[in-house]
Amino acid sequence: MIKDEVLKIAQNKKLPCVKALALAKRLKVKPIEIGKVANKLGIKITDCQLGCFGRKHE
Repeated sequence: MIKDEVLKIAQNKKLPCVKALALAKRLKVKPIEIGKVANKLGIKITDCQLGCFGRKHE
């Protein structure tokens, strides 16, 4: 279920942090679960304001 939702909202193998956090909240899972699924799918979490998923590359 998480995999399908991540694939729906990711674009160009990227998933903005704000969307990842909103998805975690909507699915009632910890954000790390979204990150683990994204990693397995080769999707990078981007634009993280907290630095949890790496720095924003410009």
